[in-house]
Amino acid sequence: MASHGGARPGAGRRRGATTRLNEEARAKAAAGGIMPLDYLLGVLRDETKPEETRIDVAKAAAPYVHAKLTSVEHSGGIALSHEDALNELDDGPGTDDQASTT
Repeated sequence: MASHGGARPGAGRRRGATTRLNEEARAKAAAGGIMPLDYLLGVLRDETKPEETRIDVAKAAAPYVHAKLTSVEHSGGIALSHEDALNELDDGPGTDDQASTT
């Protein structure tokens, strides 16, 4: 019986295949005239358009201009528990050794 999972020689998508297709699609679209994002940004900057339309266009263009933030899982150790940090806050700045000597 064949083994399951893991890398196998020759399997999967060839390197650069998606990049090449994306570049070809962009070149084809650019040759045909104005790019969709350029059109959206033009509408967004056109102050003669209604504000509601410009807001909708801004929402549509935003994902292409600004990257969406992703969540990150913390992998390091935690030196201070949540409860200990709260206790330090409750103690206040005037309770350490330096503050009591003045």
